[in-house]
Amino acid sequence: MSLEFSSDLCGGYPDILIFVRISNAAIGSQLVMKMPDKRHRAPKGKVKSIKLVRMTERGREEVGDIVVKESPLTIVLNGTELVTLLCTPTKLKELAVGFLFSEGLLDGKKDIKRVTVDRKRGVAWVESSGGKKITGDFLARRYITTGCGKGTSFMGAEGKRNIPKVKSEFKVTAKAVLTLMSEFQNRSDVHRLTGGVHNAALCNPEGIMLFSEDIGRHSAIDKIIGECLLKNIDMGDCLVITSGRISSEVLLKIAMAGVPMIVSKSAPTDLAIKLAKQSGITLVGFVRGKRMNVYSNGRRVVTSPRLS
Repeated sequence: MSLEFSSDLCGGYPDILIFVRISNAAIGSQLVMKMPDKRHRAPKGKVKSIKLVRMTERGREEVGDIVVKESPLTIVLNGTELVTLLCTPTKLKELAVGFLFSEGLLDGKKDIKRVTVDRKRGVAWVESSGGKKITGDFLARRYITTGCGKGTSFMGAEGKRNIPKVKSEFKVTAKAVLTLMSEFQNRSDVHRLTGGVHNAALCNPEGIMLFSEDIGRHSAIDKIIGECLLKNIDMGDCLVITSGRISSEVLLKIAMAGVPMIVSKSAPTDLAIKLAKQSGITLVGFVRGKRMNVYSNGRRVVTSPRLS
């Protein structure tokens, strides 16, 4: 026979049931746990159910699981096919706008005439007000970035001129940064279920304002930038949190958007630190537990009273 007990025995998770099977001969008992079905919480459009073979030293079994989706997005600017990004197929309009702005190809929302996205074909057509033409020389200046997947940039850190200077008087307490990072790390259902995405968030000292997920850390940030442009959100009094390392091309995106502070649980590169100092951006890395490393322009991080 089977006896079903309350889910409270499993820490309050309603999807976990405990059964005790007792043989007719009452020789022994067996404890069996029915684990929660992750697909019930799977965000639509971001993940896909699959079958796989799980192997251990004791043998193998076929099980169900979910993985993050990956799709190409081709960005066409004023009739010129510019680049194809590999991404998580969500917030594609924001991704296209954010990528073009961070590459210096859009001047802001006022420069956007029309954005059309065909999700089935994986194409975003963007028309700018000035009808800016893309030359062959420009397309030839592609950099392979340090990003996940097929990362591409048209202006490398050393070759980019006139890096914007961020002059914001934004300040935040160290305690608030630690709290925001804790909230950020618990925010992504897709990462919790698949482990296959990077995350980015726009925050003020009180909490997370915007949140995005993508297989590429660059694209996750571009989605935040694009959403801010489309919604007329000023990023000058905010900070951006990223789950990935902070490299030079990530720092340049932040500078182009006028964000005064970028925070990560991971490491920065030496060139990112150099650019952060030059552009007036506060760069904070290794935010873990109750500690963090401030690499540049630390005046924006207020300690009250101290980190321990």
